[in-house]
Amino acid sequence: MAHGRCLAAARARIGGSVTDTIRRIAHLDMDAFFASVELLRYPQLKGLPVVIGGGRRKVDEAIMRHVPEGGTLADIPVEAFPLLKDYVGRGVITTATYPARVFGVGSAMGMMKAAKLCPQAIVLPVDFDEVRRFSRQFKGIIRDIAPIMEDRGVDEVYIDFTDVPGGQREGGRVLARLIQKSIFEATGLTCSIGVAPNKLIAKMASEFQKPNGISVVYESDLQTRIWPLPCRKVNGIGPKADEKLKRLGIETIGQLAGCEREWLIANFGKATGAWMHEVAWGRDNRPVVTESEPVSMSRETTFERDLHAVRDRAELGAIFTHLCEKVAEDLQRKGYVGKTIGIKLRYDDFKIATRDQTVASFTADGKVIRQTAGHCLRRVSLERPLRLLGVRVGTLAKADSPEATAPMSEGTGLRTPSRARTKAQDTTGSLF
Repeated sequence: MAHGRCLAAARARIGGSVTDTIRRIAHLDMDAFFASVELLRYPQLKGLPVVIGGGRRKVDEAIMRHVPEGGTLADIPVEAFPLLKDYVGRGVITTATYPARVFGVGSAMGMMKAAKLCPQAIVLPVDFDEVRRFSRQFKGIIRDIAPIMEDRGVDEVYIDFTDVPGGQREGGRVLARLIQKSIFEATGLTCSIGVAPNKLIAKMASEFQKPNGISVVYESDLQTRIWPLPCRKVNGIGPKADEKLKRLGIETIGQLAGCEREWLIANFGKATGAWMHEVAWGRDNRPVVTESEPVSMSRETTFERDLHAVRDRAELGAIFTHLCEKVAEDLQRKGYVGKTIGIKLRYDDFKIATRDQTVASFTADGKVIRQTAGHCLRRVSLERPLRLLGVRVGTLAKADSPEATAPMSEGTGLRTPSRARTKAQDTTGSLF
């Protein structure tokens, strides 16, 4: 009896009544997106372990030397590509093909560590411009079919199938097949789609049959398909929370669902504990949001080796200028301007420094961003070698908005640090 009441309650919360139109939410995740984009360029590497990471220019130059006369990139012999076992540096893997994942290689893993697991893997650098181009293309295809789409990053989206033609057929599988087919025919790329009563479960479902799979989860599948999964599969339960749950004897979502709400609140706090209780029962009423204003736009890069502001001044200066120009391009392409310009540094001891300044009027001009970011550099120490450098523009507005086009108020201007504070650091700051 208790089991029946629990299941009925879960159905009421995650799916609606049987007389209503059933809510169908899809989560689409492109399969090994960064790697798949590179395999379009180098089809001879399909089926082989490939990892994406490291610097682009040197690898491209080395590979291009092996293009046969009159041939194309697809004609480069496999043995000409660099191998992971020969990699030296501290780059991080962006993604890996599924044959490489068999060896335990995955995203965000250090490349030197990955080399011990799969030394025979081929290494290719990331082409961010090409990745963004394909990202815009596949999202445009989706919007033409199902316009209520929420952008969740370069390679994943949520889609509301509920009222789209075909969105209810076979639980949404028919529409998912159409989207998969349309993306593949236009780009040559595959994706995996999960369809469920809400975003929470749809995201989990999209992982069930990767790659190129479709998984439909109904409200009645909660106990059989969701509850056996580890708690870590819930988007929002991170490593620390998962570790604490394990110490408390809770490893699966089903075990989490068996906990009293008050007990979870007592152990994890009011907000987190209540949220855990809801998600364990598959409850998620979040809508698919078609438009959300970005808070900021940024570009950053991690160096293959530590760079010093004195010894590597020219190289750092060129990288810094390039980052500013790319942020400006991003703003212009997306139709935004910003007022707060900042920098991010990570030193060789992994400590991070950030600084920002607010300019008098909104801008998307690369030169203004470069100049203002340069002022920010005057306010940080550049004595230690650097691992990472980033540039950020915040306080965004649409370029054609009244806020952005309003005349500058009298008396406003660039906020600069005091002379006393900048004088001591002017030497190191000006190195860029």
